[in-house]
Amino acid sequence: MNKIIAIVGMCGSGKSVACELLEEKGFQKVYFGGVTMDKLKEENLSVTPENEKMMREKLRSSLGMGAYAIILLPKIKELVKTHNVVLDGLYSWEELKIIKEVFPDLTTIAIIVDKKTRYERLSQRSIRPFTKEKAKDRDISEIENIAKAGPIAYADYYIDNNKTIEDFKIRMNEILEDLDKGEAK
Repeated sequence: MNKIIAIVGMCGSGKSVACELLEEKGFQKVYFGGVTMDKLKEENLSVTPENEKMMREKLRSSLGMGAYAIILLPKIKELVKTHNVVLDGLYSWEELKIIKEVFPDLTTIAIIVDKKTRYERLSQRSIRPFTKEKAKDRDISEIENIAKAGPIAYADYYIDNNKTIEDFKIRMNEILEDLDKGEAK
């Protein structure tokens, strides 16, 4: 069976970097945040941090905390038939439980980085930059309203993204080697 890896972490931790590394290795990406963007477009709303937050919370209030997993599960099931799959942005504990129920061999990798460093990176990114205050507000909202901390705390593996990109890649390759060997998580 093909591998399914979920990349989890706070905003600005480096989830996209991890996903890009896996895509370079042939993994197909399922971007949970894409659901938010698609729904904003459907409702003719601009992509702003406020609208994104509103849409995330709206979807979860109507479908439950596992909303994104429910919406994306058919796509994941189809992709895993022929590819290794990386899940970018699995957030809530409920989403993790839903995916794990269908794919018990799901591996979670949490990307961790000091808050100060994340906030600096978020303020400098070219797409959707955040001020320190916006980043702090998003962190609190995601912890309180989306139950984001559970998948991070319960991850199978961790990558410390306070170091260099080379260190990041080395750790990712170590994790993939463990998975290839079938070592217990």
